[in-house]
Amino acid sequence: MTTTVIGPDFKITGHAVCKGEVQVDGEIEGDIECKTLTVGQSAKVTGNVIAENVTVQGKVMGSIRGANVTLQSSSHIEGDVYHSSLAIEQGAYFEGKSRRSENPVADAPKSGDRPAGAGFANGNADKGNAVGLMGNGVLAGS
Repeated sequence: MTTTVIGPDFKITGHAVCKGEVQVDGEIEGDIECKTLTVGQSAKVTGNVIAENVTVQGKVMGSIRGANVTLQSSSHIEGDVYHSSLAIEQGAYFEGKSRRSENPVADAPKSGDRPAGAGFANGNADKGNAVGLMGNGVLAGS
């Protein structure tokens, strides 16, 4: 499967959804849902993350829900982590609660179950500027 890459000069505002693998090297202001997520060292996600496999090298300001979550030494997380398996490397910054769950992805509130703007870092989902990533490819801006 091909990886969708959010380039370092690219910013997404709104809810991002992908059926496969996503590499974020840019910035996301809003929630992201995908199968596998890697938050690169220079990346920033301000919103909630839902993915089966999550690897964080950069910054996440929001909750993380994933079966397998790895916080690498360069990561900075401010939010709760719901997981089946959690690995935290020495040097990682983690401010929040760790919550073990048998199926943290399935336990996540669904987008349609939230009131408009709830669960989004800046409430923009109800303002018509959400972005949907449904395929695979590379996104880069300048």
